[in-house]
Amino acid sequence: MTLALTPAARQRMQAFLAQSPQAAGVRFGVRRTGCSGFGYVVDLAGTVEAEDRVIEVDGVPLVVDARSLPLVDGTVIDFRREGLNASFVFHNPNATGQCGCGESFTVAEAH
Repeated sequence: MTLALTPAARQRMQAFLAQSPQAAGVRFGVRRTGCSGFGYVVDLAGTVEAEDRVIEVDGVPLVVDARSLPLVDGTVIDFRREGLNASFVFHNPNATGQCGCGESFTVAEAH
């Protein structure tokens, strides 16, 4: 299982964690949504559940649930600012397509 953070994503996540020292890490995963099937979830993880895996990436603990693991393996997480907008951007080698708005993605075999 590999995940990578760009320097911008690492800095953004470290800033969130510094503001919430009680958090177990940053939860990263997917949920069924959108017109293509899956959408990404990035949030503070209050707890680590039994089925979660904690992956330390550049000093940032990423908490990934077991269902999301095969869908996000190899993903590079970036953070970009464009004008007034700022968001995480995902480069996922498992994604075989995405919807027109870019909010959801598909994989060859839905898990």
